[in-house]
Amino acid sequence: MTHAEFHRRSIDDPQGFWGEQAALIDWQTPPAQILDYSNPPFRKWFVGGTTNLCHNAVDRHLAARADQAAIQYLSSETGEARSYTYAELHREVNRCAAVLRHLGVKKGERVVIYMPMVAEAVFCMLACARLGAVHSVVFGGFAAHNLALRIDDAKPCLLICADAGMRGGKPVPYKHLVDAAIKEAKFPPPKVLIVDRGLDADMRLVPGRDEDYWDLRDDFRDAEVPVTWLEANEPSYILYTSGTTGKPKGVQRDVGGYAVALAASMKYIYGAGDGKGAGEAMFTTSDIGWVVGHSYIVYGPLIHGMTTIVYEGLPIKPDAGIWWRIVQEHKVTTMFSSPTAIRVLKKQDPEWLKKYDISSLRYLFIAGEPLDEPTSRWISDGLGVPVIDHYWQTETGWAMLTLLPGIEMKPVRFGSPGFPAYGFNIRVVNELTGADCGPNEKGVLAVVPPLPPGCLTTVWGDDDRFVNSYFGQFKDLLYSSSDWALRDADGYFFILGRTDDVINTAGHRLGTREIEEALQAHPGIAEVAVVGVADELKGQVPIGFCTVKDVSRIADAAGREQMAQECIAKVAELLGAVAKPHRLYFVNSLPKTRSGKLLRRSIQALAEGRETGDLSTLDDPNSLEEIRKAVGR
Repeated sequence: MTHAEFHRRSIDDPQGFWGEQAALIDWQTPPAQILDYSNPPFRKWFVGGTTNLCHNAVDRHLAARADQAAIQYLSSETGEARSYTYAELHREVNRCAAVLRHLGVKKGERVVIYMPMVAEAVFCMLACARLGAVHSVVFGGFAAHNLALRIDDAKPCLLICADAGMRGGKPVPYKHLVDAAIKEAKFPPPKVLIVDRGLDADMRLVPGRDEDYWDLRDDFRDAEVPVTWLEANEPSYILYTSGTTGKPKGVQRDVGGYAVALAASMKYIYGAGDGKGAGEAMFTTSDIGWVVGHSYIVYGPLIHGMTTIVYEGLPIKPDAGIWWRIVQEHKVTTMFSSPTAIRVLKKQDPEWLKKYDISSLRYLFIAGEPLDEPTSRWISDGLGVPVIDHYWQTETGWAMLTLLPGIEMKPVRFGSPGFPAYGFNIRVVNELTGADCGPNEKGVLAVVPPLPPGCLTTVWGDDDRFVNSYFGQFKDLLYSSSDWALRDADGYFFILGRTDDVINTAGHRLGTREIEEALQAHPGIAEVAVVGVADELKGQVPIGFCTVKDVSRIADAAGREQMAQECIAKVAELLGAVAKPHRLYFVNSLPKTRSGKLLRRSIQALAEGRETGDLSTLDDPNSLEEIRKAVGR
């Protein structure tokens, strides 16, 4: 069957299609109805079916693969390495679930998890799922105020944290941020569970509130906690969208639809085989605080019966070969990373790509932001394996646009995330009229509802916000991705950036993504951020901030001017004179979040002399200072 035929069946016969996919997971009670779309845009999948994410990720594998590695935990920060078989994972999750149950966690209660990339964080997520509790993982890079906002929205009965994380060889304390957040929160959790890694000697427990995980774990070493079976549409977790200002927007996920969607994606999208033998390992270089970590560090690979790599560390420490050494040592077959991380590696000696035996690796998947063609070619040529760019959102939980190696491996087209994934009826529409755009005509990427299994079911505690945020832009209740896109004559889609990143200059609408890719086509440019700034004559003009591969080229004013003119000429060559940046600045680094996303709005605010807003996720404060100095603010 071709990709197109597979996709068409999922759209024409969603009941039959997803009814077949439901067989990929275990059900305690089979679904009575595959799809209920009686209350648009809300939909329910696998109505009446009861299942459990923890059972599907752990328990159901015990009969066939109890002694197979389920988790390989590796930390290049501490040097620690631990392996857990499925039997050992089952034991640890039961112990953790018993601890949580002892602290008052039960079905429907919320648990906030504020943890670094350690195996215990995965145990806690799975333990919540086992109990039928709703976990809300908050990325460890968030500051106390942001954590407090999420606490108040979720109203948890328990918060779980570590004493500290590690980054670049230095401890990053967490506990004091938890204390500050709880002090600020209006609905503080009555209990805090601490996983003490011994990294923060100054950490102190609050009597009566804080509990030590290791002490309680010893008390429940042999505990057996039965699985709590949930109706397919009950909530599994809340995940707050990154970069939210004001009241956080909690993406709410279900249980049954999410489990089925992930099981199917491992087979069809990631081409992960049947998972029935040694050597099926997945290495996703994300963090459990993001949706990629939820779907493809924790639940997806384990539901599929694979070994998942849980890695704490940077891509270039202790050296730029660390990822490829992991691939070699653990015979990784499927890898998932981000464009930003690959661009970091691109600055290193390319010989690191050849140092290790990565012959086990079948595919490298990329997502999180558009993958520029030069970076895609560099990593594809360097590794000698297919590099598949695919597109999805926190809201969707899995890929909307992708190739399907498990069905038909169509040719990679650099710069494109491919075609609509099965289940997603995707259109590119005019932002004003909602009419379909023609080939190579830019519009808003939209999805015709009902959304397929695995996508958000609502915004936690706010159904109106769900409808208004995602279905309020167009008639016919189209789901708006808030991303610009186009589809070429061959059906390949291209993502052009957020709709709120559009620059309107003298009546011409320019996507920052387009200009960034043109600037990166210059062989001397490493990374780029383009923003639109107010201009009295043209409304807005694009300005760019670049890092270079060879700083000696911009060591003096003459060198900087020469490089700037070359880059601007490249934009004019590729996009036309209308797209030329009004100004170009060279900096040593660009401000990003800990997850690697550019803080474009903060850059734009500085360039226009405005307040930068929330900087809680800023990774390196010096990077923002460089922007400030460059623009003379």
